Amino acid sequence: METWVDQAARLTKPDKVVFCDGSEAENNVILHEMLKHADSFRLNEKTYPNCYLHRSSPSDVARTEHLTFICTPDKDDVGPTNNWMDPGAAKIKVGALLDGAMRGRTMYVVPYIMGPANSPISKVGLEVTDSPYVVANMRIMARIGKVATDRLGNSADFVPGLHSLGDLDPLRRYIVHFPEERLIWSVGSGYGGNALLGKKCFALRIASYMARQQGWMAEHMLILGLESPGGKVTYMAAAFPSACGKTNLAMMVSALESQGYKVWTVGDDIAWMRIASDGYLHAINPEAGFFGVAPGTGMNTNPNVMRALNRNTIFTNVGVTSEDEPWWEGIGGGPPEGLVTWRGEKWDLSKGPAAHPNARYTVPAQQSPCISPNWEAPEGVPISAIIFGGRRGRLAPLVYESFDWQHGVFVGATMASETTAATTGDVGIMRRDPMAMLPFCGYDMADYFRHWLEMGKRIPKPPKIFHVNWFRRGANGKFLWPGYGENVRVLKWILERVEGRGEARETEIGYVPKKSALTLDGLHIAREALNELFRVDADDWEIDLADSREFFAKFGPRLPAELREEHQKLARRLERSIPA
Repeated sequence: METWVDQAARLTKPDKVVFCDGSEAENNVILHEMLKHADSFRLNEKTYPNCYLHRSSPSDVARTEHLTFICTPDKDDVGPTNNWMDPGAAKIKVGALLDGAMRGRTMYVVPYIMGPANSPISKVGLEVTDSPYVVANMRIMARIGKVATDRLGNSADFVPGLHSLGDLDPLRRYIVHFPEERLIWSVGSGYGGNALLGKKCFALRIASYMARQQGWMAEHMLILGLESPGGKVTYMAAAFPSACGKTNLAMMVSALESQGYKVWTVGDDIAWMRIASDGYLHAINPEAGFFGVAPGTGMNTNPNVMRALNRNTIFTNVGVTSEDEPWWEGIGGGPPEGLVTWRGEKWDLSKGPAAHPNARYTVPAQQSPCISPNWEAPEGVPISAIIFGGRRGRLAPLVYESFDWQHGVFVGATMASETTAATTGDVGIMRRDPMAMLPFCGYDMADYFRHWLEMGKRIPKPPKIFHVNWFRRGANGKFLWPGYGENVRVLKWILERVEGRGEARETEIGYVPKKSALTLDGLHIAREALNELFRVDADDWEIDLADSREFFAKFGPRLPAELREEHQKLARRLERSIPA
């Protein structure tokens, strides 16, 4: 570890090198350093103790997928959905930007563990950075310092990551991954997804590459436990693209709590899963905190996270009130007098939203009232169901179950969603996002699909696979399903299907609940809306089938034959259902 740190220091030339031990005293020093910068502020100490506001550069507010590269000797190993750069060329190009990038700054050395400290599934990483904001966030998002160096010992089995803010110029911004070296370089961005290297860079892009080699799975998935009236907890993992309600589902206050159904949170974003001795796929949450989207988060949508956010939290690009309290659209109530925007300007209607649409909070997971007693279980939790989902205004029904594992992989491989503010680019455009891993898979996605298919053959008790869509709209453009805490009604049906119960009708796309199978008491949904929620329109699916065929064509002969077979099976089922 020391050798690699020396190499990073020789390249970036910091004035000082600080090795982080993860202590509370050190955290106070880091926060003090963060506050020296004009972009960070302490919030109201009485109402938000130990909470801070950070403002990013306006050009640095989201993941930059077009500047994110996978660097392998063979371009074909990266596939058509990733950006490729030759490793040697990347070392020269990005190395030139990192050369001397830390002059006049402190290099912080942050050893960290992804996953519970005593879990055999966990792994050690090392990030060096010149941003105290990054260090403060990494302390929340991972287990850092002595606990990590103790676990590593004399081993060289760690994932190194070099990060520098550089000059924050988007033209000199790169996030590059070298999977064969298990190495990450990031320069020119301070935004979480680009700068907290343990998160998307290690826990997904590098880990997915390692997982394929080693026979496990690194997935962009929440992990929750659904407790039923008898006290039994059934664990589910679910993949949604960013800003599609993943955190809200993971931390849901169940609308059926009075009937004995409670949701426990294990993780809200990433799952590492291995086959355990009991035959189930066991999952850990490799993170220690939540890095969630603030706008739209309030007591009505996610009361559990709201109860966690009033202490020990870092807010990024939210508005701030005259009382020095964080504010964003959806927090509850209208904009207060004296509100200041995420850019630091006095707010009025001409300024648009006070909080950036991708404004974030970073909060310790253990502060959530719904955190599972097993969230740090070393062996992980057994997964009985895998759920895919996205924003589809028209096509997909509220929920359906795949016919089997192979068909479930097809469902995940063809899933699509309307884009959100979590990435740079246009919002509201439909794009394919297989398993919600499009921006995060560290190798060719055709090989990733093959890995899923092979894992299914190896898991003695594979999870059932489902697809959900909370975002279907009626002819008036309004959502048909209330969402949020009511989504537990769908989870209850999924649980019943896992247990061999739960009525369903077979459709062209999979098993859809019979209307009587969903617990709907207390909900006021018109019969027409209910019919639309569960409707499978063969004409619409024919159109989608053509689009998914075009998407699959990108992968050429590398695409597993099983997925072409599933595509053809669906086409035949749809043909039979459409009148001549």
